[in-house]
Amino acid sequence: MADDSKSKLTLGQLVFLALLTALNVVLSRILIIPIPATHGNINFCDTGIFLAAITLGPVAGLLVGGLSGFLLDLLSGYAQFMLFSLVIHGLEGLFVGLLVKKAVQDGRKWLRYILALVVGIIVMVGGYYLANWLLYSTAAGVLGLLTDTIQGIAGAIVAVILLPALQKVLLKYRQL
Repeated sequence: MADDSKSKLTLGQLVFLALLTALNVVLSRILIIPIPATHGNINFCDTGIFLAAITLGPVAGLLVGGLSGFLLDLLSGYAQFMLFSLVIHGLEGLFVGLLVKKAVQDGRKWLRYILALVVGIIVMVGGYYLANWLLYSTAAGVLGLLTDTIQGIAGAIVAVILLPALQKVLLKYRQL
C-alpha cells in the first residue's frame, strides 16, 4: 500500500484494510466517553486512523479513516454525522499518510510524524467544528473544540505507543 510502484490494491490488501476498519470501529465503539453537551463523544477512532496512515500510507489512511468514521456514527446513533465523518476522517488519514510518506523520504521521521499527527488533529477538529456549526449552531461548534482536541491528542498518544508493536507485526506479515 505504501509502495508507489503499485497503483491498485490487491485483494489481500483490501481484506487487511477491511479488517483494520472493522477492528477500529469495534474498539472505538467499546471505548467511548459520551459528551452530552456537544451531542457527541470521545472515542479512539483516531488511533486506528493514525496507525493505518503511518504504517500503510495515505490510501489506507483515507479508506480506514473514512469508513471507520462513517460506520462508527451509523452504529453509535449519530447518523446525522455519517457523511461528515466519512469526509473528515478520510481527509485526516489521507493527510497523515501523505506527511508520513514525505517523512520517510526526507529522513526527519519523528519530527514529521509529530507534524503529521498535529495536522491530522487539526483536520479532525476543524471538520467537526464545521459539522457541528452546520447541524446545530456556532455554540455547538465551539463546545466541541475542546472535546475533539482531547480526542485527537489521546488518539495520537495511543497511536505513538502502539506504533512499534504494529510495525513489528506488519514486518512479520510482509515476510510470509
